[in-house]
Amino acid sequence: MSKAETYLRYLVDEIHTTIVATVDDECLPVTAAIDMMDSDGNSLYFLTAKGKSFYDRLKKRQYLALTALKGEDTMSSVAVSLRGKVRELGYERIPELFEKNPYMKTIYPTLESMQALTVFQIYEGTGEWFDLSKKPIERASFTFGGAEKKAEGYFITDACIGCESCIEVCPQKCIINKNIPYMIMQDHCLHCGNCLTACPVSAVKKEV
Repeated sequence: MSKAETYLRYLVDEIHTTIVATVDDECLPVTAAIDMMDSDGNSLYFLTAKGKSFYDRLKKRQYLALTALKGEDTMSSVAVSLRGKVRELGYERIPELFEKNPYMKTIYPTLESMQALTVFQIYEGTGEWFDLSKKPIERASFTFGGAEKKAEGYFITDACIGCESCIEVCPQKCIINKNIPYMIMQDHCLHCGNCLTACPVSAVKKEV
């Protein structure tokens, strides 16, 4: 199972309820709590009622971002965030998703009431896994549905002079100084930016 499959499955099975952001007609963000109902390993599926403003925003923008969190407190938490393209699939998969998520039958108990719902698929996107329960912290980027993977975070360039200014200010001690230029362990980086600020020769660059 790929990292993306693992993270999407974790999002559905272990977290389930996510906070989703869409954009309204004034280009302002709007959030909603949305359950992720299923994953096929390369996409996510969720439901919404066609009468909701959330449905209208999805149809107009065809894009969303979400974050989901699991843990008893900050230092035991795992967070999964992603953003991607969405498309409406209609009613066909709703009986299957109700079987996998039987609590939905208490909200929409009859076949007639279920007609208000439609299925959306997040079919292409990028995401991030962030585990604060690990020491050092664990971070991983992933893509799904054929999305292009881009380098994000902080990187040390050939301009590095080996002065160790970045090492002194790194909260996770994730900078390796065995060779020049130094190297940042991306899987443990907090993206705090201390290395960028501290470097006297501007050898650190930020990719976004």
